[in-house]
Amino acid sequence: MEKRSQWGTRAGFILAAMGSAIGLGNIWRFPAVAYENGGGAFFIPYLFALLTAGIPLLIMEFTIGHKYRGSAPLSFFRMNKKTEWLGWWAVLVSFVISTYYAVIIAWAISYSYFAFNLSWGQDTEAFLFSDYLNLSVDPGQTGSLVPGVFFPLIFVWLITLGVLFKGVKKGIEVANKIFIPTLVVLFLIIVLRAITLPGAAEGLQTFFAPNFDTIMSGSVWVAAYGQIFFSLSIAFAIMITYSSYLPKKSDITNNAFITGFGNSSFELLAGIGVFGALGFMAQQNGVGVEEVVSGGVGLAFVVFPQIINEMPALNGLFGFLFFLSLVLAGLSSLISISETYVAGIKEKLGLSRTAAVGIGGGLAALTSILFSTQGGLYFLDAADYFINQFGVAFVGLVEVVMIAWFLRKLTDLQNHANAISDIRLGSWWKISLGGITPIVLGYMMFDLFRQNLTKQFDTETGNYEGYSDAFILFGGWSVAAFALVVGILLTFKRWHASSLKEESQSKEEVV
Repeated sequence: MEKRSQWGTRAGFILAAMGSAIGLGNIWRFPAVAYENGGGAFFIPYLFALLTAGIPLLIMEFTIGHKYRGSAPLSFFRMNKKTEWLGWWAVLVSFVISTYYAVIIAWAISYSYFAFNLSWGQDTEAFLFSDYLNLSVDPGQTGSLVPGVFFPLIFVWLITLGVLFKGVKKGIEVANKIFIPTLVVLFLIIVLRAITLPGAAEGLQTFFAPNFDTIMSGSVWVAAYGQIFFSLSIAFAIMITYSSYLPKKSDITNNAFITGFGNSSFELLAGIGVFGALGFMAQQNGVGVEEVVSGGVGLAFVVFPQIINEMPALNGLFGFLFFLSLVLAGLSSLISISETYVAGIKEKLGLSRTAAVGIGGGLAALTSILFSTQGGLYFLDAADYFINQFGVAFVGLVEVVMIAWFLRKLTDLQNHANAISDIRLGSWWKISLGGITPIVLGYMMFDLFRQNLTKQFDTETGNYEGYSDAFILFGGWSVAAFALVVGILLTFKRWHASSLKEESQSKEEVV
């Protein structure tokens, strides 16, 4: 069995953790969520959520990985043998996400090339769905492969698996030391260009103008917790895996604060850049900024190409830099997502890293081909919605309830973190994880199940995005169930002897 990998430097770990947290959602999800939930006033519940859920959960996952020295499944197994399934559930959720996340990065690579001569034309929506994705089949049908997506997808996996083959110190750490500083510089250039465009001031005014009436709404607070939860890579098994590679003496709480605030700073930067550009677009079209606000895939691949078309100078270069920033943000996240199942497979079966990357990464790459077909967008949309809402969020709820309420491990984890950290954890941390976070996440999950089950049986409202019952069942609910069921089944396979031998050693490390 190979000696356990370790980060070369503290900065390497922090950049990798931030690289995982800073992903596509920071750029295209946060600005729209903030605008829709009170603008500048949204930062009050957002900051509260960061301090009572985001950073406490980061500290908890960092401490679990550091204390039990294993991938998420092995760490949970060492904590309590009956909770191994929870680690595999998180790993399987990450596996599913990696299969379609890679495809979105492939789109961004294609659009980086298209930007130079504005190949998307004036009708950017038709170009995306008809010309580029060739979306010409019904939901549930695959159609044929789309070469413009498939070949960049191969490139994405070659980079990702190449980095993973090199290992933690020489692969993941080195890649993030290149990707993250480059991403920040690129995005600063993009933001500076966006805020100097005509109309940018109106866009920023729209983004930051506070509507304090909204913060009295429970839905706004739930949105704040949801944004923090989804943007910090919590409950993906990532932070447990990454922190397991830390040296024995590592400042866990400081690392969590740096990661949490670094991620939020990038989200704020993204909001400024996006709304500066939207303000310009609104002025060019003679409409209010509120009429052009968008989020998600539509913002990145439909609205931003429209904005780039109308820019007065160097629009091709601006477009290239924007889509290159999406590629870098996506790759740093995909590498971290993929490392979760590579580490899990490696330790469960006692494989070399090379074999684990080949099996886990190879299976993910083959599965991702589904999303590069003519009907791939429909599969991607359904899988993304259901695995995020009923995978990530659900894992997070079960994880915090299991640790805080049933296993009552918060004191043990607190003592471990306090023994090696400058910032000592007190009652704030326990109250957040034992009370605030489970209540908010519990309400989120209850409301999500209620909404989706109501739609399922309501002929007037229909399913998510109007998809058929059959497609929602096998393209949505089944994908979410797959992660849980396979996660449970994997617990029946015994751990390789080498992982069990290391168990006693892990318990003797810094407590």
